[in-house]
Amino acid sequence: MVTVVGNLGMITLIVLSSHLHNPMYYFLSSLSFIDFCQSTIVTPKILVSFLAEKNLISYPGCMTQLYFFIIFGIAECHTLGVMAYDRYVAIFNPLLYNVTMSYKICSVLISGVYVFGVFSASVLTGFVTKIRFHESGVINHYFCDLPPLLKLACSNTYISELLILVFGTVNIFVPILTIITSYISIFTSIMRIQSTEGRSKAFSTCSSHISAVAVFYGSAAFMYLQPSSVSSMEQGKVSSVFYTTVVPMLNPLIYSLRKKDVSVALKKILQRKKFMFQK
Repeated sequence: MVTVVGNLGMITLIVLSSHLHNPMYYFLSSLSFIDFCQSTIVTPKILVSFLAEKNLISYPGCMTQLYFFIIFGIAECHTLGVMAYDRYVAIFNPLLYNVTMSYKICSVLISGVYVFGVFSASVLTGFVTKIRFHESGVINHYFCDLPPLLKLACSNTYISELLILVFGTVNIFVPILTIITSYISIFTSIMRIQSTEGRSKAFSTCSSHISAVAVFYGSAAFMYLQPSSVSSMEQGKVSSVFYTTVVPMLNPLIYSLRKKDVSVALKKILQRKKFMFQK
């Protein structure tokens, strides 16, 4: 409930508040949409399993869950990278910000994130469907994910494991390198600001994004960037809880608590609604 209300509330607030119609909040609304979808893919099935006391899923249902989970997981990776680049442009070259991050460029970046997510999911899921699995079909996990599925394979999984490592490396390290490069430039620019107030304001625009990045990438890297011989499914289940349930729940809270613009916009909308009711 917190995840659904938080993310849909964030999207609604950005749509209704005209002064939030800028690139940073366009990307934030996209992130909220991804988090909403990501949690919707996993959490409802878990809740049904708790109520029914049977954790069953059909093979088509498992492949469908896996496909959409990969799409939105990869989309979140690259969205966080794009948001870091947006903060770099805003702080490093504020006078050209509206030109560099125009509506057209923002649309291309957001579309590219989803297109690459669909491409990656199609390749990875396509190879998984060609694998033969043991008849027992008991997945040591709470949803259909790549590493636990490969543990059930009774055919050669070398290509699939190689693809997971390649796509995992690309989808984690490319955004991380973008984030690191952007923040090195950002901190260099902030250090040149003379006033303490100016530095504090610049840091505040980045703090919420850094918090979201640390939780998401830390848990994702722990799950996907270990060889199958080293990784533990029990540890993997714990880390995957963070990026499938905890991160989607925390992101709206992190951004709403640390962004003054969001709290101001919420107060204005509530005051507007209160005025309408009184009238």
